[in-house]
Amino acid sequence: MKADELRKKYAAGIRDFTDVNLSEADLTGSDLRGAILDGAILDGANLSHANLTQTSLMNADLNGANLSDADFTGSNLAGAILDGAILDRAILDGVNLSQADLTVAKMIETNLSAAELQEASLKGANLDGADLSGSDLTVADLTQANLTQADLNDANLNGANLDGANLEGTILDESMIPRADTD
Repeated sequence: MKADELRKKYAAGIRDFTDVNLSEADLTGSDLRGAILDGAILDGANLSHANLTQTSLMNADLNGANLSDADFTGSNLAGAILDGAILDRAILDGVNLSQADLTVAKMIETNLSAAELQEASLKGANLDGADLSGSDLTVADLTQANLTQADLNDANLNGANLDGANLEGTILDESMIPRADTD
């Protein structure tokens, strides 16, 4: 499906785009509130500045997608593949990213407050200045992640792997450190 066709169908009231192939599509600034894009292929797509609030992207392939400045408030991205995706300044407040693959994702100054990141892979992710306050990172893999200046206040780090992570200047409730795996 082409980006223009998706926009026309959305404007006509269609919301279910399960398993659609939008690889490399330019959806910059698109309003896709409430869309169902479960299992969609959006690898390399440009969704920067898009409104994706209340959107379902479960198990979607967003490998290498540009999602900078997009708003995902209230969305479900459980199991999504975001390997190498650009999410700089994106709003992922309260979003479900459990079991998502965010390996080497670029998430500079991204709002992930109260996000569900249980068992997510954030290996080598750049979370410089990200807001992870109140997020659930239970058993998340943050190996070699850059958490410089990130806010981890009230985050749940039970069983999280922080091996080799850069925590320089990280805002972190000291009582959380013993519960995380930093070896």
